[in-house]
Amino acid sequence: MKIAEVSKMYGISSDTLRYYEKVGLIPAVNRDASGIRDYTETDLKRIEFVMCMRNAGLPVQILAEYMHLIMQGDETIGSRKEILVKQRESLLTKMNELQKSLDLLDYKINVYENALLKKEKEMVDDMEIAVERRI
Repeated sequence: MKIAEVSKMYGISSDTLRYYEKVGLIPAVNRDASGIRDYTETDLKRIEFVMCMRNAGLPVQILAEYMHLIMQGDETIGSRKEILVKQRESLLTKMNELQKSLDLLDYKINVYENALLKKEKEMVDDMEIAVERRI
């Protein structure tokens, strides 16, 4: 699969894909006879992993270190796991902070909704009183 197809498939620019390769987030992609990158299924799975880790907040430098450890083989399993555990803890902390923010927003929205309902009820009550006076 060519870089433009991969770019479109994942919604990231070709420049980003080249950057991922340059900094070691993905290994060098094979090229066809014309020198054009030709992504394999394995490459695509690596890109998906990198995107997932980036979305989880893993910095490029740490992710590059993680990918480098993968290339070194099974003796780095402990180090790789440690990186992932730390990132998981960081992500859980961020999720908790986001949940607190979401809870506060929900509370404030509820306050405004209740205030609007109260105002609407007052308007209806005022209209009923006005109608009763005319009768």
